[in-house]
Amino acid sequence: MDLQLIAEDFQFPEGPIAMNDGSVILTEIKRQTLTRVKPDGSKEILVNTGGGPNGAAIGPDGAIYITNNGGAFEWLDNQGMTIPGPTPASHTGGYIQRFDLKTGALATLYTECDGQKLVGPNDLVFDRQGGFWFSDHGCSTPEGRKFGGIYYAKTDGSHISRQRDHLISPNGIGLSPDEKVVYLADTNLGRLWAFDVAEPGVLGPPDGFAPGRVICNLPGYQLLDSLAVEAGGKVCVATIINGGITAFDPDGSVEHFPVPDLVTTNICFGGADMRTAWITASATGKLYRATWPRPGLKLNFNA
Repeated sequence: MDLQLIAEDFQFPEGPIAMNDGSVILTEIKRQTLTRVKPDGSKEILVNTGGGPNGAAIGPDGAIYITNNGGAFEWLDNQGMTIPGPTPASHTGGYIQRFDLKTGALATLYTECDGQKLVGPNDLVFDRQGGFWFSDHGCSTPEGRKFGGIYYAKTDGSHISRQRDHLISPNGIGLSPDEKVVYLADTNLGRLWAFDVAEPGVLGPPDGFAPGRVICNLPGYQLLDSLAVEAGGKVCVATIINGGITAFDPDGSVEHFPVPDLVTTNICFGGADMRTAWITASATGKLYRATWPRPGLKLNFNA
């Protein structure tokens, strides 16, 4: 890739959104902010979200919806790299937030589902109906992990449902171009899952013992983070340890695009031809731009 450094000195950037004006809005998990990066590389903090803002996406009303993990990480310095560490004892759960770009108002939309607190909301994607799928990453505890899951919710606060539970470490989430499949990257397993959509907001039942279909397990020690889908259906997942972007074909074949950061966390697509890729390199606190070899899938809503 023809990687170009656009801006740096972020505090663990994630959740990039390619805006129509050429800017990029992203989260800074450690700084606890939603930040705009202008085309010239200058930065503007839009709001302090508190907690740990992770994923972000434009909804049907033009607002930004944020999956906030509630401050699920202690932060470690490893040879000058910022690395997410254990969950602090003070962590009580995460939440879904709505930020109004016009008024600057920040509101909390969901904190629980069926009386059970959200643990660590991580990433989200809107479907054509205007609802959103989101992943809950779970979190680490001294005794082990709290499981994560897949959820579906509406933007007016009227509905949230848990569609899969007891998943190890759900992270990046996206929809196939026809929206018949929800893709989910599991961080610790290095696995890309596929879940068939029975109807909007509802996953089909598991097929046997597995919660979904396995697209691919990466070999060796590779971890998966957030993702974006190409217009042709490939799923581009940010890859940790083997820093870069791994493009998964639905048939299970893969190709890897290296990025000079062990903790590459996310990618989004923009530009007139949807071939401009924005990549967050989080351990080094950088945002890169690249020309992608194929067009990305245009999201349902933008601003």
